[in-house]
Amino acid sequence: MGKEIRADYEQVLMFPPCLDDWVGPDHPARFIRDFVDSLDLEGMGFRVRGSEVGRPNYAPDLLLKVWLYGYFSRIRSTRKLEKACRENMGLIWLTGMNAPDHNSLWRFWSQNKKALGGVFKQSIHVAVRSELVGMAVHALDGTKIKARASRDKVRDQKYLERMLEGLDRTVADLMTEVERCEQEEEGEFRLPRCMQDELRRKQRIQEALKELDGSKKKVIHARDPEARFMKNRRSIELSYNAQAVADRDSGLIVAEEVVNEEADNGLLVPMLDRVKENLGAVAQENVEDAGYFSSSQIALAETRQYEVLVSRSSGEATAEKSSEGNPYHSSRFIYDQEHDICICPQGNQMPFLQWKSTGANQREVRRYRCRDYAQCAHRSECTKSKKGRMIDINVHQEALERHARKREDPEKRKLLRTRKAIIEPVFAWTKRHMGFRRWTVFGLENVRVQWSVVCATLNLKKLYGHWVCGRLILESP
Repeated sequence: MGKEIRADYEQVLMFPPCLDDWVGPDHPARFIRDFVDSLDLEGMGFRVRGSEVGRPNYAPDLLLKVWLYGYFSRIRSTRKLEKACRENMGLIWLTGMNAPDHNSLWRFWSQNKKALGGVFKQSIHVAVRSELVGMAVHALDGTKIKARASRDKVRDQKYLERMLEGLDRTVADLMTEVERCEQEEEGEFRLPRCMQDELRRKQRIQEALKELDGSKKKVIHARDPEARFMKNRRSIELSYNAQAVADRDSGLIVAEEVVNEEADNGLLVPMLDRVKENLGAVAQENVEDAGYFSSSQIALAETRQYEVLVSRSSGEATAEKSSEGNPYHSSRFIYDQEHDICICPQGNQMPFLQWKSTGANQREVRRYRCRDYAQCAHRSECTKSKKGRMIDINVHQEALERHARKREDPEKRKLLRTRKAIIEPVFAWTKRHMGFRRWTVFGLENVRVQWSVVCATLNLKKLYGHWVCGRLILESP
C-alpha cells in the first residue's frame, strides 16, 4: 500500500523553481503578453513617463497587461487586482513578480481613457490581419446595463436646491474660519479636508441641476446625472444602453458604443458608420431587430449604400391587421410622386396640403387632403372628420417600400432569422460568463471606456482560441 502524498514543509531545493515553469505554454497570460507586446502603446496615446529621481513608475505595458488579464479573469476591482498580483500565478508571471498597488492601477486607467478605448480597435485589426473577420453578415443589437448609481439616491429639483442652500451656508462658515486662521497664523493656510469634500459635493449638485434644467427629466442622480431610467427585463433601473455589432463568421465584435438613450431607432446608421471606421467597409448585409426601425435611418442607410435588414416594426404589423376588411384604410390610397398627389380608392385626387412633423420622434410627413369630400357619396365610410380625409405620406416612403419588398424575399427572411444566433451570444457572455451586469464607474465617458475594454476582452477570448491553435500570429510593432 503506497503512502499518502503530503506536503514536505522541510524540503529544501538546491535550485529554486523557475517562474516560467509555473505557467504553461497555452496559458492566457502568455497570450495577453504577446498581444500587448504587439501594440505600439506610445502611438496609441498611452502616457509613457520617465523620471530620473524618485521611485521608478510602472511601465504602461505592464499595467495594461494587468488590466486585460483581470477582465479576462473577471477581476475588475483595483484592490482585487492588487491582491491577485500577489496571489494569482498568471499575474505573478505576467508582472514579473512586480505587484502594482491599487492607486497605480486606477491612476493608469484614469489617465489613459482614450487610449484604453483604442485597445478594442487593435483587437479588431489583429483579427483582420489574420483574416478572421467575415464581411458577409453583421448583426446589431443593444442591451441595458445598470448604472453604478443607486436609484435610492435619485433626487428631484427641489431637493437638490435645498441641499445646495445648505452647502452654501456650510461653505461660507468654513471660508470665514479659513480667513480667521490666515490672519492669526503666518503663511498660507490650506483648506481643511472637510471643506474640499463639501466643495466637490456642491459642484456635483450644480452640474446635476444644470443637467436637469436642460432636459425633460423630473429627477436625477447627483453623482451620475447622465444615467437614465430604462426598462430592463424585470424592472426599471438607472442604466446605460450598450450597443454592439457582431460578425456572423467569427463571432467577433466589430463595433461598440454606449448611449444614454433608451430607444435604439436612431442608432442604425451611427453604428454602421463605426463599423466602416473600424474595418474600412460594412458587411454585405446588416440585420437588426424591430427596435432599430426608423424611416429616416433606413433612408440614410440606403443613401450611404449600407445594406440593412430591419425586422418589421409593431406599427407595420398593426397597420396590416387593421387594413383587413377596411376598403378605406390608408394603405389603400395610392401615392403619385410625379404629380404630387394621393389617389383615394374611389379614384379622387387629394392635393398636397402641408409638411408636418408627427410622433415622439418628430417624423416628417407630407400631408394630403381630399377637396371633394362634400360631394363624396362614401364620405361617412372614409372619415368622420368635418374637414375631409387626410393622408400622411412619409418623406422616406419610397425607401421604406423598397426595404419592405427586399424583406419579403425568402432568402432575406431566412437571413433575418439568424440575427439572434449572431448577436445574442455577445450579451450572454458579457452578463453570464463574465458576470458583467453593472457598470463600476460613473458618467457616460467612463462607461464608454469600460464597455470598450469589455468588448476588447470578449474579442481576446475569441482570438485566444485561434492563438492556441496556431492560427493567430502576433507580431511586434
